[in-house]
Amino acid sequence: MGRTIAQKIFDDHRVGTPDADMHVIRLDAVFCHEITTPPAILDLERRDKDRVFDPDRIKVVIDHVSPAKDSKTALQGKILRAWAHRHAIKDFFDIGANGVCHAIFPEKGFVRPGYTVIMGDSHTCTHGAFGAFAAGVGTTDLEVGILKGVCAFKSPETMRINITGHLPEGVYAKDVILSVIGRIGVNGATNKVIEFAGPVVAAMDMESRMTLCNMAIEAGGTCGICEPDRTTVDYLWPFIKDQYDTPEAALADFARYLPDADAVYSTTIDHDVSALSPMVTFGYKPDNVKPVAEMAGTPVDQIYIGSCTNGRISDLRIAAKVLSGQRISDNVRAIVSPATPKIYAQALEEGLIKIFMDAGFCVTNPTCGACLGMSNGVLAEGEVCASTTNRNFNGRMGKGGMVHLMSPATAAASAIAGSIANSTLFNG
Repeated sequence: MGRTIAQKIFDDHRVGTPDADMHVIRLDAVFCHEITTPPAILDLERRDKDRVFDPDRIKVVIDHVSPAKDSKTALQGKILRAWAHRHAIKDFFDIGANGVCHAIFPEKGFVRPGYTVIMGDSHTCTHGAFGAFAAGVGTTDLEVGILKGVCAFKSPETMRINITGHLPEGVYAKDVILSVIGRIGVNGATNKVIEFAGPVVAAMDMESRMTLCNMAIEAGGTCGICEPDRTTVDYLWPFIKDQYDTPEAALADFARYLPDADAVYSTTIDHDVSALSPMVTFGYKPDNVKPVAEMAGTPVDQIYIGSCTNGRISDLRIAAKVLSGQRISDNVRAIVSPATPKIYAQALEEGLIKIFMDAGFCVTNPTCGACLGMSNGVLAEGEVCASTTNRNFNGRMGKGGMVHLMSPATAAASAIAGSIANSTLFNG
């Protein structure tokens, strides 16, 4: 019987099976940030187990509230900072060198095809874009991962979603994943790996694939995953060129993680996007999705472009193209947060930051803050945000606030219009 990508990774990493359906797997990396890791650190200290399994395979960042907004968040950073220094964790990204975790870690080459990764963050599924198994976990699993370098998972079922057809102009990866979630629902992939495949995915760059995988969790998925290919190799080549003679050799090696032709899936869905239009959420669940045309004219108070979903350089380019020569509506405030210092610097070099500022945007440092209603863009009760983030839960960006999820192009157009709008309305 053939195997899926996830099954191949599990077979390569399995170190034990406590029961027939539970697998203990070896971890290639444990990622940490300042919100969920300090409780694990403090509990390990209380248990007299203040140790790490391998400081070189632990990657640490302060990103959710950056810089600290109050004494509590400053303490979280202090605990994480002291722990990283105490254990000589060299890949620690403190204020000034930090970025949004699911943007900076791939940017540094910390994820490879076939890797296993955990983090105390639900959107760890982003890293599956590289052909890796990457999952968000709770405090106990995070502690075990830090201490022993292993984690226990049930045997993964895989749902395969073939994205077919071609993307119409003005339609992006964010629109694709919103349409997928709208189709299968927020519980459609519960406890499953979503294997994204098909010609549309094959044509996507790594940043678009990361957007797809980032929101697998919003359909209940444990992980989103894409087949490693030449696009993957080209993205990783600066980090792997000393390990392989040629990109072709790397591609041949990574091919062992491709799914078998006779792999067994729990479900296979063909999702044709040829007629897809820009999408937006309504209500308070990620599967509450409509075409932008049906929501056009809905007033908004704030625009937010950033996050681990859509704060990468390609996202900023898309939004800046729409905004070039335009001004945001007097009825809105608009915020853009490049996801890493490298992206910020690149946006400066390319003149994108100037376009945003000339349009009336507030440009902030890299941070997750607004996405989860912690800092740098929290909503007041009754306010509405057009956002490129990944969750529209009730109160997600602030108590009593409403979030409409959309692509960077739609967010930029909505900033100009002062209400939800299609980017095709504006020359760019």
